Amino acid sequence: MTTARIVIGVDSSTQSTKALAVDAGTGAVLGLGRAEHTVSTGFGRESDPEQWWRALLRAVAATGYAERAEAVSVAGQQHGLVTLDRAGRPVRPALLWNDVRSAPQAEALVAELGARRWAERAGSVPTAAFTAAKWAWLAAHEPAAAARTAAVRLPHDYLTERLTGVAVTDRGDASGTGWWTPEGYDTALLDRIGLDVAMLPEVLSPGARAGVVRGSDGPLRAGIPVATGTGDNMAAAIGLGLSASAGSGAAGTASAGSGSAGSAVPVLSLGTSGTVYAATAGRPQDVTGTVCGFADALGGWLPLACTLNCTLAVDRFATLLGRDREAVEPGGDAVVLPYLDGERTPNLPGASGLVHGLRHDTTAGQLLQAAYDGAAHALLTALGEVLRAGGAADDPQQPLLLIGGGARGRAWQETVRRLSGRPLRIPAAQELVALGAAAQAAALLTGEPADAVARRWGTADGPLLEPVPRDDVALAKITDTLHRAATLQAPAGTPAGPA
Repeated sequence: MTTARIVIGVDSSTQSTKALAVDAGTGAVLGLGRAEHTVSTGFGRESDPEQWWRALLRAVAATGYAERAEAVSVAGQQHGLVTLDRAGRPVRPALLWNDVRSAPQAEALVAELGARRWAERAGSVPTAAFTAAKWAWLAAHEPAAAARTAAVRLPHDYLTERLTGVAVTDRGDASGTGWWTPEGYDTALLDRIGLDVAMLPEVLSPGARAGVVRGSDGPLRAGIPVATGTGDNMAAAIGLGLSASAGSGAAGTASAGSGSAGSAVPVLSLGTSGTVYAATAGRPQDVTGTVCGFADALGGWLPLACTLNCTLAVDRFATLLGRDREAVEPGGDAVVLPYLDGERTPNLPGASGLVHGLRHDTTAGQLLQAAYDGAAHALLTALGEVLRAGGAADDPQQPLLLIGGGARGRAWQETVRRLSGRPLRIPAAQELVALGAAAQAAALLTGEPADAVARRWGTADGPLLEPVPRDDVALAKITDTLHRAATLQAPAGTPAGPA
């Protein structure tokens, strides 16, 4: 009997760290560990990077397979600004992706360089989420902290460096900074925001080894290889077996769906944030800023649109209404724009939530359904733009892969199905970010591309929900409300809370 070769994939997300111990041969998940994070609750969104490291050690140990693991990889939340001093210690808590205090800096950068130049060089027009804007905010508001900073990392970079002692990153996560281009770091932009390129990690090629676990008191054995890792969205794409080189059948099996020639497999992820993306061969350059022109972790591209308010915002409405999150009801005239943390798509960092169209006969269940509709609307509206930006055709018969924590909820499934009019595939595999990281680790052992590992594991397989007629009336009602809601957006450069 052949002994299983164990790999561990880590997902260091906004709220917690998850670790999966996986059989590299079969993809069977053998153990799961989890450790929570703390995020500041004021207008800013910050976390101490040291707690990510402690959470990683606890989560990896909790899998029960740390001592048998032969390789490991870390995926992490995108965009976060980690600033380290000369001793490698955090200068201050990390500024997270959903901290919108840097909106004025993002606006100033776009105004100075122009949206078209940003799209051509970085692939994206930066918003408050992008790391370049966060560094500009830090330099303006906390110059002493910026002056003490000797190294700048993204969350997954920081954790990979803690494991290996080597300062490296990958093209996927680096593409969310605003200062990476296909030719390398944009030194002209770095000079503009006062950041020395020597403070940044080396960008490794796809599939490269970052290093090996160095000796420590941690649960992993010293000397096992560590993959480059990547950003969470890029890791989830790997976890689904998606790549531009795999073609329209990128999800790998007949059950995952095969599109027409030139089409791509679209993904909608429902979590703390909502994202919609696809793996494409064409490099996105969206001058409107709706689509982020991210690189994937494999050598292709991952055009993506992201919202700040998704499952947590809807759950907040359920709590306010005193209802279970599944207790929705059809009908009614109410429209909810659940922009409780400002919003990224549409780009309204100063926005707040809005309820419109209340009547005497509006029920709590109808209002909760309106919150679901409002959260899904921006993602589904952006779907076509994501595919166009990557040069892929939109095949309406191609199933939309629905992933993330919300994908397990009946109300979310029915909302997305009704507002998209598309068939939905619900992959049975869970923790796709950690699975994608595990596939990267397994690829170090087998020599396969990481996406091929995931396709061999059958990670995108799952039940298919047949399409229903698209609810164009509901979509139009939300769009009309959004156009009328001029008061949602605070004056340019004004945050919706204390600075």
